[in-house]
Amino acid sequence: MSHHLVEARDLHYIYSDGTHAVKGVSFRITHGESVAIVGANGAGKSTLLLHLNGYLFPSQGTLIVGEYPVTKKTVSLARRAVGMVFQNPDDQLFMPTVFDDVAFGPLNMGLPESDVEARVNKALQTVGAFHLKNKPPYRLSGGEKRAVAIASVLSMSPDILVMDEPSSNLDPKSRKLLIELLKTFKHTKIIATHDLDMAVDLCERTIVLNDGKVTADGPTMDLFQNKTLLNQSNLEMPLKMQGCPVCGNGGIPG
Repeated sequence: MSHHLVEARDLHYIYSDGTHAVKGVSFRITHGESVAIVGANGAGKSTLLLHLNGYLFPSQGTLIVGEYPVTKKTVSLARRAVGMVFQNPDDQLFMPTVFDDVAFGPLNMGLPESDVEARVNKALQTVGAFHLKNKPPYRLSGGEKRAVAIASVLSMSPDILVMDEPSSNLDPKSRKLLIELLKTFKHTKIIATHDLDMAVDLCERTIVLNDGKVTADGPTMDLFQNKTLLNQSNLEMPLKMQGCPVCGNGGIPG
């Protein structure tokens, strides 16, 4: 079985206050897929993502990464396979310098310092942030913080890259650079986002969540042309697929 496999089987999660955030979610994501998870606020996207490397464990059902269900006993294996980039980079950047943040994961893997330095340099070069390596994270812009947060995950060489709202609070230039960067990551990508235009650019497949349930799972372009589905999920068609209000021309053909 592929180390890149992610599979949910009748996954439920109930918070301590009784909120049933994920309700019987099932899907299977295989090697090399780029999958968007979309839905309105409160649909269960972030809760679902937090299961993928064991920040949360199912109240019922199973979440499998690679060859093993994610449990307290196997969580270390899941975290080696899954690199998680949180919605707010400040949740991920806590060391005195950028270099220290990106080195944190490889050092905790017990790698030699020479290997750690090579991984840090490569990860920072990949995201175009090598020139920032000696800066304190709090002095960075939002786009720079996002790049460094991604580098801190890439330095762990994950098989699966998971991102929660990666384009939030980015200016248009930073957003474009992020999309181009993510296109270069050839392994499995799972991206939870409100940015449906980003989903079109990066993900051939989309899973739609509504009230904690999967309401659709299929080719991104097909789903985003389904106005009934989007309306029921409190989503709007991506801008690039909408007709021009001035000239009347249509968006991207399906």
